[in-house]
Amino acid sequence: MTRLDELGFYTLAGHPKSPRELLDEVQRGEELGLGTAFISERFNIKEACALSGAAGAVSNDIRIATAATNHNTRHPIVTAAFAMTMHKLTEGRFTLGLGRGIAPLFGAFGIPPITTAQIEDFVGLMRRLWRGEVVFGHDGPAGKFPVLSLGSEYDEHIPMGFTAFGPNSLALGGRAFDMVVLHTFFTDETTARCVETVKSAALDAGRDPASVQVWSCFATVGDHIAPELQLKKTVGRLATYLQGYGDLLVRTNNWDPGVLERFRADQFVAGFRGGFDTLGTTEDLERIAPLIPDEWLAPMASGTPQQCVAAIQGQFDLGCDGVILHGATPDELAPVVAAYRA
Repeated sequence: MTRLDELGFYTLAGHPKSPRELLDEVQRGEELGLGTAFISERFNIKEACALSGAAGAVSNDIRIATAATNHNTRHPIVTAAFAMTMHKLTEGRFTLGLGRGIAPLFGAFGIPPITTAQIEDFVGLMRRLWRGEVVFGHDGPAGKFPVLSLGSEYDEHIPMGFTAFGPNSLALGGRAFDMVVLHTFFTDETTARCVETVKSAALDAGRDPASVQVWSCFATVGDHIAPELQLKKTVGRLATYLQGYGDLLVRTNNWDPGVLERFRADQFVAGFRGGFDTLGTTEDLERIAPLIPDEWLAPMASGTPQQCVAAIQGQFDLGCDGVILHGATPDELAPVVAAYRA
């Protein structure tokens, strides 16, 4: 079966009961011919290094990418070794994807916030270490390190990705990374603007814009999925984003901030403890659904498999190089992938 390099999925989407679910999902995604299995990280049972190794061990063809882990939660030599191990384990199928993390969560855990300068400095360190360089006396935004080395016998290019939201992150992605992953529920205008920002930054940095892939993270929830699960994957997921970083999402999409204010001011929303996509019941989600405008949920693939495919193709028309079919398992995506092939 021809691999669809331009399509991917997130394994363990949402909140799995066990990380072992990844084993079947990656193998099923490979059977469907999906190009990349993306691995997100949460500080519970979704630690990225362990999941990446498991994904590499049970697959032969599909690419594996973290999207994302954070550069400041491990020593640079540990991350460099992790990526090199995955690169060799998968025979070149691994991409190390980084992100900024969620600032309030970092603050609660006592982890310093991530800056653009730190990430760019860190990328440079990874590139040098994977080329077999010995780094002496590094003193930069990513930290002070007397000596860093994986060994002079290595000379590898390991692709790096970046999950980007704001203009500074998008520009960083264009000038320093091989792949940029956008966020879910981006409007068409936002998606096209983000693609242009990434590609222009690559050009300004003297790079071939085509060498930097931009991936849409596109919620794909067809009508073949049970209605209560559709509600969790749409209303529940967007409501959770609004809980965590609603201001940024609203500002990026040029949405009405008054709608977000009314959402947050709702007594039930304000008193809810935890994420709606994790703890919200069907009744809870039905209660908050009227607070979220239909147009905010519109940027997604929905309806019949053929209608989902038409929406996915629209992401390529906006300039994206790849589309992550987000929020669904490979089994849930099977009818859509079949329609896409057709």
